[in-house]
Amino acid sequence: MAVKVLLSYDANEDDLRRIQAVSGGLVVEKAVTLEEAIAKAGEAEVIFAGQWSEELWRSAPRLRWVQSWGAGVERFLTADFVASSIVLTNARGMYAVPIADHVMALVLHFSRRLGGLVRSQLAHRWAGWEECEPEELAGKTMGIVGLGGIGCEVATRAKAFGMRVIATRRRPNLARSLFVDEVWSSQQLPWLLKESDYVAICAALTARTRHLIGERELGLMKPTAFLINIARGALVDEQALVRALQDGAIAGAGLDVFEEEPLPGESPLWEMTNVIITPHTAGGSPRSHERMMELFCGNLRRYLAGEPLVNVVDKNEGY
Repeated sequence: MAVKVLLSYDANEDDLRRIQAVSGGLVVEKAVTLEEAIAKAGEAEVIFAGQWSEELWRSAPRLRWVQSWGAGVERFLTADFVASSIVLTNARGMYAVPIADHVMALVLHFSRRLGGLVRSQLAHRWAGWEECEPEELAGKTMGIVGLGGIGCEVATRAKAFGMRVIATRRRPNLARSLFVDEVWSSQQLPWLLKESDYVAICAALTARTRHLIGERELGLMKPTAFLINIARGALVDEQALVRALQDGAIAGAGLDVFEEEPLPGESPLWEMTNVIITPHTAGGSPRSHERMMELFCGNLRRYLAGEPLVNVVDKNEGY
C-alpha cells in the first residue's frame, strides 16, 4: 500500500518532485492552508509540517511520523501528542550556520557602534571616532547559553575573533567543541551572566527554560554587556528586558525572536537606540531550504526502510 506524505506548506514543484523521487510507493500531496491540510490528513502516514495544529494530527489516524520545519518544537508538544506513539523529528543543525553568522553580525553591530553610525549617515553627518567609540572583540567574553549545534557554531566564530568563550549546557559532559574555553551545567548560568560581555541565547524552549532570563538574571549581567537572542522569544521575560534596557542595567540587546510575533507596534523595543530588531530571520540562507530537503528525503528513505530516523525529538524533554 502506498505511503501518503502530506506537506503542510506551500511546497514548490521541485520539492514535490524531489520527495516523490524517493520512492515510487509514495503519494505526495501539499496543503497550502491549515484547513486544506486537515481535509487531506485522513490517509497521511507522514506529515512534513509547516502549518500545524492539534486538529491536524487528530485528523490523521494513520499518522506515524512528523517532520518539523524548525528546530524548536514547542508548538507540537501538547500533552496528548507527547503521549502518542507518533515520532517527531526536527531541523536541528539545519540552520546553525546562518544563525551563528547572524549572532556575530549582531555582536559586531554593537562592538563597532554601527547603530549610531547609520543614524549619522541618514542625517548626512560625519561622526568622529570620539562619538562612536568602537571596541575590539578580542579579549571580550562570549557567553553561550545552550551549547548545541547553533551554540557550537557561535563558539567557532567567536573564538576566531579572539574572544574567550564560555558556555552552559544541561549535560556539559556531552559538549563537543574545540572552541569553548569552559563548559558548565545549566546551574552555572548566574556565573556565565556575570562573566560575559555578550550573552548569546541558543537554548531550546521547554517548560523548564521558559523565562530563563528574567529580572534576576538580567541584574547579574554587566551594565556594559549585550544580550543576543536568536532562539525563542519566550526564553526571555520581555517586560523585564525592556526595564533593564530602559534603566541601563545592560548596554543593549540584539533580538531576532519575541514572545509575540510579529512584535506589536506599540512595543517600546522598536524605539530603543540600544536595541536592534530582526524579524525572526536569523536562519535565512539560500542553503537552508536545501539542507532541510536533504534531511527530510534522507529520513524518508530511512522511514521506508524501517531504519532509525535522524533528529528524533525526545517529546518529554522538548528537544
